[in-house]
Amino acid sequence: MKRQSLRWMLAAILIFCGTMSLQAQVMKAADLEKYAKERYGDKWLDAAKNLASGLPLDKNESLTYQQVIEAPGKTRDQLYVALNYWATATFKDKQAITLNDKEAGCIIITSTIPAIVNHTGTLNKYSVSITPVIRLDIKDGKVRVTYTVQSYDILADVSGGWLSLVDPDERTYGDSKRKKEDKTNARLYDEQWEIAKHYPFVEKDAQKRTCAKALVMTHAYSNAIIDKVEEAIKNGIVGNEDDDW
Repeated sequence: MKRQSLRWMLAAILIFCGTMSLQAQVMKAADLEKYAKERYGDKWLDAAKNLASGLPLDKNESLTYQQVIEAPGKTRDQLYVALNYWATATFKDKQAITLNDKEAGCIIITSTIPAIVNHTGTLNKYSVSITPVIRLDIKDGKVRVTYTVQSYDILADVSGGWLSLVDPDERTYGDSKRKKEDKTNARLYDEQWEIAKHYPFVEKDAQKRTCAKALVMTHAYSNAIIDKVEEAIKNGIVGNEDDDW
């Protein structure tokens, strides 16, 4: 009887932990795509071009978003604790928080979002990941969020396009990363595409469709991050992180 109870208890703990893990994620790729389509439509070329007109690149030719979130009545220390809690709970990679300076009132997060876009082109198949740098500057009563992405991280499969001559059963596209000089598999390699050098910032682009969707998804993720930061500032993560206990 005791052993059965213990099993039920362990099962409950596992379910709870799984639920917490899902809640801690900013947004899954499928949910992010749905989020993007609801706001910008599913015509990625048009959506990217429309967005680009209002998205000036910074002096480093990076895509940068910045927003100040007001938090009336909250001290810098209170905001620092709330945001440190949010960052730790959200980004499970122990290396994601690259700066955590209470005295300076600054938290910097660098975390890769894998496979934010998967696109099959005429000759190649691409998986696009991004590694945004998220900076939180904290003062009494307000937080400034800066979100920056300079390039897309590309896993390209030169055997995976619609017109590929490679037998589908021999295609090797997957989630393992390879370098160009890695001879173990000539079809998989990593690239970095600078955002400023691709569509919609450059009209003639061989990877136009891939980059169009990548820009829209990157933009959507920036909105999701800022929304989550604002929620953490105003209501906490679970809604009961107040001083009345």
